Amino acid sequence: MRYEGMVYRPPSEAYSLIVQVTIGCSHNKCTFCSMYKEKQFRVRKVEEVLADLQWARTAYRRVDKIFLADGDALVLTNAKLMVILDEIKKLFPECLRVGVYARAGDILRKTPEELAELRDAGLKIFYVGCESGSDRVLQDVKKGETAAELIEAVRRTEAAGIAASVTFISGLAGPAGWREHAVETGKMISAMEPSYASLLTLMAEPPAPICRDIQEGRFQLLTPEQVLDETALLIENINVSKKCVFRSNHASNYLSLRGDLPCDKEKMLAQIAYAKTNLAALKPEEFRAL
Repeated sequence: MRYEGMVYRPPSEAYSLIVQVTIGCSHNKCTFCSMYKEKQFRVRKVEEVLADLQWARTAYRRVDKIFLADGDALVLTNAKLMVILDEIKKLFPECLRVGVYARAGDILRKTPEELAELRDAGLKIFYVGCESGSDRVLQDVKKGETAAELIEAVRRTEAAGIAASVTFISGLAGPAGWREHAVETGKMISAMEPSYASLLTLMAEPPAPICRDIQEGRFQLLTPEQVLDETALLIENINVSKKCVFRSNHASNYLSLRGDLPCDKEKMLAQIAYAKTNLAALKPEEFRAL
């Protein structure tokens, strides 16, 4: 398998076959992100992708899941994606699903018919980095997408029968904006009603541009106690009518939370309340990681 540079994938794709369809990220401007900074974005030739898939078939006895990297494979036209997905179906009939990172703009450029075509070809999950439900925060971190666009993109994904796994970042608004960030993010999840929602906690690592903001005093990280308050307020503002699997158990989180909304909402709030009075239950700083 030919990989270019560092390869990233969602935690739930840990045992997936990873195949690079694009190199890097077409946006690559988010201030909090240290991924893909060393890469110049480009789309790989379909022939190269097919050759990697054919090699993988000879190397692996069984492949249950495939993740199409890098940052936004969904930027490809359906014509190109379908060639790749058809080859996957032919070579790996045992494959249960294919997943991709997806930006809102990429999703919104697809018609409902195109999304259905991708679903039927095996593309079963989109991982959407939403980061915040606040337009102010999204603009500050140079996300390049609005809250309305993110909501509509996830709703279209779910309507097409494709699972949306959305991620948000605790602490992204700093001490001055955490309440707005929490409330608007809770409202966004409520409006989206995604299949999965997860919460990471901000960690600044070079070459993420936010590192300089922290060093020069323009941005301040939240304390663990503030992160707990923000998380509680976020969960309080989530009101979904269908099951949403909620996770805050990433390596970056101080407190691990797992539950299904809406049924486990009070249980998770109780966990946070307990942790606020027992800070020893929080993950030590030296054990946090991205």
